[in-house]
Amino acid sequence: MLPLLPIFSLAQIIPVSPPTLTPPPPPEPKVIVQPQEVRVLPGQLDNVPMFNSNSPEVVQTEGILLSTFPGLGTAFPYAHLNLALVGRFDLFAHHIARASTPEEWRPMYLGVLVYNPGNQPVQLDILQAVSYVTNPDAPFIDLPTSVDNPFGQVYSGPGSRLTTDILRGVHQPIFPSQILIPPRQSQMLFNLPITLGNCRSTFMRLRTNSPVYMASLAMYAPLNSEIKDEEKPDRPSPSFLPYRAPTLEEWQQLLVNGNLAQPRDRIPTPPHQTNGEIVYSRVAGVALGSQWRTQIVDNPNQQSLSIPQRGKAFSYPLSTVPAVTLATGQVQSAPMLVRYPDTAYRAHGNYGVHYHLTLPLVNNTGDSQTVTLAIQTPLKQEDRTDQLRFLEPPNGQVFFRGTVQIRYNDDRGLVRTRLVHVVQRRGQQGEPLVTLNMPPRDRRLVEVDFLYPPDATPPQVLTVRSEMRSPSNKNP
Repeated sequence: MLPLLPIFSLAQIIPVSPPTLTPPPPPEPKVIVQPQEVRVLPGQLDNVPMFNSNSPEVVQTEGILLSTFPGLGTAFPYAHLNLALVGRFDLFAHHIARASTPEEWRPMYLGVLVYNPGNQPVQLDILQAVSYVTNPDAPFIDLPTSVDNPFGQVYSGPGSRLTTDILRGVHQPIFPSQILIPPRQSQMLFNLPITLGNCRSTFMRLRTNSPVYMASLAMYAPLNSEIKDEEKPDRPSPSFLPYRAPTLEEWQQLLVNGNLAQPRDRIPTPPHQTNGEIVYSRVAGVALGSQWRTQIVDNPNQQSLSIPQRGKAFSYPLSTVPAVTLATGQVQSAPMLVRYPDTAYRAHGNYGVHYHLTLPLVNNTGDSQTVTLAIQTPLKQEDRTDQLRFLEPPNGQVFFRGTVQIRYNDDRGLVRTRLVHVVQRRGQQGEPLVTLNMPPRDRRLVEVDFLYPPDATPPQVLTVRSEMRSPSNKNP
């Protein structure tokens, strides 16, 4: 009799792949509670108006972004806010261009038109002006938390590069220093393209000797009529561009006949609503305030700011908005002189606003102290002013991306100026901008300057801390 052969099942002879192992999710960030006093930031915004064109942020149709012209005689009077600008004022514009159809490839032009309604010529001085588009000017890249930036060569995104250059006093040569506008005529302040999928950020400091009206407008690049239809490619090559920049006359026609650009941003929550979801929306209007310049002291009757005791800290909120004041009750968002009904009630975020903060520090503790100053991005809270909460590690989303200038007297008494590009994510404690070794009764004047950058999410804080460690002999 033949021996019985063992019987194998199919599963026993077909190799089975090992199960795919899914890596465990990263651990949840740990909430770090730091005892530090949160104080109201002294001072207030100035009275310089800001022409603020930021809604809709994403533009997909031609139309009016912001017009301070009178509506009389226009096809859509509600698209015009009827406010003349005169004297000193600023301009901030920040828009992303996208195609309205899959077939669209032409770039979108952003144009600002200025009109002189008077009987005499108007002199418009362009005191400073900078404009950048994402690609190729300023692509978004990952940067370390803190990088020295003395020459303005460190940036990520057009808003970061824009505010860095304004802080450094740069005036781009593409902008003239002055424009003369004849009576009852218009001139283009600028007429610049945005390749689809990109963002353009622009900031200008302006001054006029008579009232003017201004409008920010969006238009797809017109096709060049001199090129025959059969010569036009499906998509342009770098050496063959069958389109051109819009003319002054075309911008004027759009102003008179055009409607508000689409799609509209989310409608803001009314200011009196404090519970439930709060929608701040984007800004389209004229805000009141372009600088927050103040000296931070112990009280209005003194000229110094006492540093905290060793191991203690205090903080001043920056760019607070309604319902997010870090329990101070202070809203720093600029009020609006005029706005469209479906846009933000205030200039939330204060994009482009210049903060110039002076801290005349004095060591009244009786001991030598190591003092640091830092920008921080705490978690939102409205329940107490004796602590701030942070995350370890910080959340992945970037909440601040821009350059901060700090001027101070170092440990040898020499005046130093440091420009630092700062990147902070939600809940990040940040690195010191400066470290000072202060003996008893020592005085140090520290000045902190920055323009609140587009693409940032408020609020942040400026923190003064006396470290637990003893002073070192190493100069900052």
